[in-house]
Amino acid sequence: MQRHIRDSLGRAIRARSFLYCALAALLFAAACHRSTQPNPPPEASRQAEGRQTLTGRVVRIADGDTLTLLDSSDTQHRIRLEGIDAPESHQAFGTQSKRSLSDMVFGKDITVFYQKTDQYGRLVGKIVIDGMDVNLAQVKAGMAWHYKEYEREQSREDRDLYAKAEDEARADRRGLWQDADPVEPSAFRKEEKRERQDAR
Repeated sequence: MQRHIRDSLGRAIRARSFLYCALAALLFAAACHRSTQPNPPPEASRQAEGRQTLTGRVVRIADGDTLTLLDSSDTQHRIRLEGIDAPESHQAFGTQSKRSLSDMVFGKDITVFYQKTDQYGRLVGKIVIDGMDVNLAQVKAGMAWHYKEYEREQSREDRDLYAKAEDEARADRRGLWQDADPVEPSAFRKEEKRERQDAR
């Protein structure tokens, strides 16, 4: 009788040990599977729902916030960088801002996260390259303003990041903030428009 009980207990223990080993193996396999899944770039992972994605190579830089992208079907798309406003080409620091953007993306493959087209037919979106937010980088370098007039089109997180980046660039007198009284591009454009109208 005692031998029978010992045999039954031994079989139960072995069965339970087998189940534990099998469960551990399954958990290990699941963990390995998750670890091999590619993680999206940190900037790309924060995109709001409803945005569309476009990838391609940058073939032209118009100024510090506008570029042309060539996609895989050889179609060109003009892209306006969302959330920033860079100096006009003929404005102070316009050339430096254009060069800054060119150094980061010209001739390189980028991803654009966009949700609208502006009145000039340009896609308005965030440029990401190797996980870096190019729009934000322009503001950090003092090569563009945070375009607060359109900040509602940004996520709350991006609004805060861009505003902070502008404050820091201004405090450190980076780029265009070296000028004692830099003129915002939107004000510069309005003044130019007024002068053209007065000249008629």
